[in-house]
Amino acid sequence: MAEAPHIMIVEARYYPEITDELVKGATAVLTEAGATYRRQEVPGVFEIPGAIRMAVKAMEFSIDRRRVDAFIALGCVIRGETSHYDVVVNESARAIQDLVCQFTLALGFGILTVENEEQAWARAEVDKKNKGAEAARACLAMLDVKRRMSLYPREPLPRTPAQ
Repeated sequence: MAEAPHIMIVEARYYPEITDELVKGATAVLTEAGATYRRQEVPGVFEIPGAIRMAVKAMEFSIDRRRVDAFIALGCVIRGETSHYDVVVNESARAIQDLVCQFTLALGFGILTVENEEQAWARAEVDKKNKGAEAARACLAMLDVKRRMSLYPREPLPRTPAQ
């Protein structure tokens, strides 16, 4: 039997109550799927790609640490009065996509980009749109894509010598 996948949830804490609701939805899906997970807090959405890259780098250097099989990015960006919103939204999404492609990562993207707090809650709450759960399902689906392409589980299958 294959080992349960281990997921890192990288959560932006700028809007902690909204993020907690996203995490609640995501962890329910992971628990139901039998996956294990760890949570990594970062200050805001802009810091999520850096934390994911640090986790990837840490796996390159350590054989004793628990590997991360996939990632879930959770957080919220609410439009303000300046163009800062556009920079955070565009650059963090671009950086996350670059990491996914460069390192062949399975990732669920659960970063809300909204106009106001009311929209954020409508998308975060587990009894409404439940975007945290949606991100977790996407993460697990992409991990399954990796499995079907023989990029997962963690250890390559032993090869028999050619005859």
